[in-house]
Amino acid sequence: MACEIMKINDQTWRFNEDNGVYFFLLTGNEYALLIDSGMEVNNAKELASEITKLPILHLITHADRDHLGSINEFETFYMHPAESVNYYKDNNNAVAFTPVEDGEIIDLGDRELEILLIPGHTTGSIAVLDPKYRALFSGDTVQNGEIFMFNAFSEINAFVYSLDKLKCYSDEFDIIYPSHAAFELKPEFIDELKNGALKMMGGKIEPQPGEFMGQKLKVFDVGAAKFLMRPDYQA
Repeated sequence: MACEIMKINDQTWRFNEDNGVYFFLLTGNEYALLIDSGMEVNNAKELASEITKLPILHLITHADRDHLGSINEFETFYMHPAESVNYYKDNNNAVAFTPVEDGEIIDLGDRELEILLIPGHTTGSIAVLDPKYRALFSGDTVQNGEIFMFNAFSEINAFVYSLDKLKCYSDEFDIIYPSHAAFELKPEFIDELKNGALKMMGGKIEPQPGEFMGQKLKVFDVGAAKFLMRPDYQA
């Protein structure tokens, strides 16, 4: 699996897998943090170590498999406890996680990152706010591609709540780095995504039939993104 590494600034890098999955390396003065670790790569820590000699911490925004590709390289990783039900369902003998809570600060040394719990896509999804570089790392929640809302841990009302929560922080970031689709988005996109979700929830958008790995779905194209919903979803 080819993985292109793109430098965003002197302390931030984005790793781009060929399959459209992105993950990120952030450095401070004392530590580095890998946000997610891809899907098909299994040496993300090794790749990060070619960029920095700092001790590398690991955080997952949520426990879908396209964010866990190199998790076995680490003895532990940061995850919100609410996400553990998603992680351990397929990983009974996996490494133990280090809990991280909403509002908690991870200090890399002159770079304090704030954890924001944003349920909806999954129960324990988190975003990472980087005030130093006025950036938000949004995982799968804020993106303009296909947003999976059909698994057992997805809930659209919580998703909209989380968009409102992120809006409350929008004066602290100028750019959003998602895990899929567009490389970067502006804060105004959160309103576009919310308005599209509300139109879908209000029955104003006709779904199209879809499928993912043999599972039939309803696909709602809301303009800002496409929501992939369970076939029994009713607005």
